[in-house]
Amino acid sequence: MAPYLGLPRSVYTLFIATVVNGAGIFVFPFMALILTRRFGLSEKETGDIVFLTTVAYVPGTLLGGRLADRFGRKRVQMASQLLCGALFIPCGFLDDPYLIAGFIIASVFFDGVTDPARTAMTMDVTTPENRQGAFSLIYLGHNLGFAIGQIIAGFLFASAPSWMFWGNAMAVGASLVLVGLFLPESRPSAEEEQASLDTDSCEKAHEGSLWSALRSRPTLLVFAALTTFYGFSYAQHRFAMPLQATSLFGDSGARLYGFMMTLNAVCVVALTTPLVALTRRVRPVFNVALAGALYAVGFGMLALARSPWLFFASTVLWTVGEIVQATNESVYVSNHTPMSHRGRFNAVLPLISGLGFSLSTPIAGRIADRSGLSAVWIVVAASTGLAAVGVWTLGRYEKRTAPAGRAGTGDEASV
Repeated sequence: MAPYLGLPRSVYTLFIATVVNGAGIFVFPFMALILTRRFGLSEKETGDIVFLTTVAYVPGTLLGGRLADRFGRKRVQMASQLLCGALFIPCGFLDDPYLIAGFIIASVFFDGVTDPARTAMTMDVTTPENRQGAFSLIYLGHNLGFAIGQIIAGFLFASAPSWMFWGNAMAVGASLVLVGLFLPESRPSAEEEQASLDTDSCEKAHEGSLWSALRSRPTLLVFAALTTFYGFSYAQHRFAMPLQATSLFGDSGARLYGFMMTLNAVCVVALTTPLVALTRRVRPVFNVALAGALYAVGFGMLALARSPWLFFASTVLWTVGEIVQATNESVYVSNHTPMSHRGRFNAVLPLISGLGFSLSTPIAGRIADRSGLSAVWIVVAASTGLAAVGVWTLGRYEKRTAPAGRAGTGDEASV
C-alpha cells in the first residue's frame, strides 16, 4: 500500500468523491439494454443514439478545458457537475425513448465540461514522483463504487428502471457536496507558471496557444492517436458485450452482464495494487502497449464465446488490460503536459484518443447487423493488436532519443 500513503489531502478527497460517484453510475453501462430491451429499438438505432451521446461530449470537453484554465478547476467542476446530475431526474418520469435520449445527451455535454477540470486538478496536486499512486488510487475508488453500483443497477433494470436515473442523479449530488466542502482551488498561479519557465521540466508552462503547445509535443499526439483504437475496443463492453449476452441467454443475459461488470470492478479492486507494484519499474508507454495486447486477446476471444464462463475469463483478461492502461496512460500524459495548459490538454487529447470510443458503437452496430456479433470481436482484436505494436514502437523511439532520467518525460524507471 506504500504508493497510496503520504499523498496530498486533495487526492484522498477526490478518492472518496469518486467512490460515491462510481456507486451511482447506473445509466450509461445499461444504456444499450434500456433502449433495446425496455423500449424495443433496433441495434442500429441504439448504436446511433449511443454515438450521439458520445458526440455531445466533444463540445462540452472543449469548453470545459478552456474554462478550467481560465476560471479554475473547482468552480467549473461544481457548476457543470450540478447540471449533469440534474438532467437525469426527468428521465425517470418519461416513457419516450427519444426524449430520454435527449436529456442523456445534454447530461453528457456537461459531463464533458466537468472532466478536464477534474483531471487537471489531480495533475495540479501531484508530482511525477507520486502521480502513479494518485491516479491509481482514484481509479481504484471509481471501481470500488462501480462494484456496488452495477449489482444494484442490474436489479433496478428489471424491477425499478426509473430509479436507475434518480439514483444516478443522487450519487452525482453527493459527490458534488464533497467537492464543494473539502477541495480547494488548485489552478497554478501566474507566478508559479512564470517560475516554471526557468526549469527544464516537460511540465513547465508554455508561452503560446494551445495549438503551439500541442505541436511542441509530437510524441504525445502520436500516443493519443494510437490509443484511440483502445477506446474502440473498450467501448464494446457497453455495447456488443451486453447484446451478445442477452442474445445467447435471453433475459438472464442482463443479470449475467451485471455480474460481469461487477467482476470487472472486483478484479480492479483486487489487482490494481499488485499490478502497480509489478509494472512500476517499466516505462508507462510500454505498459500501455501491454494493455493493448491484453485487450486484443480478452475481447477477441468473445468471437468464440458460447458459455458464461468464457465471458468471465474474457472479463478478467481485458480488466487486467484496463488496469494497466488506467494506471499508466494518465501518468504518461501528465508528465508531458505543460502546467499552463492542463485543462485544455485534458480536453483535446481525450478527444483524439476517444475518437475510437465515439465511433465504436455505430461501426459495431453496422458490423453486427451485416455479419453478426462475432465479427465485431474479430475487428476489435485486429485493430487493437496493431495499435499496441504502434505504442511499443513509440516507446522504443523515445527510449533512444530522450535524455535518460529527464524529469517529467515519463521515462524514469520509478514512474
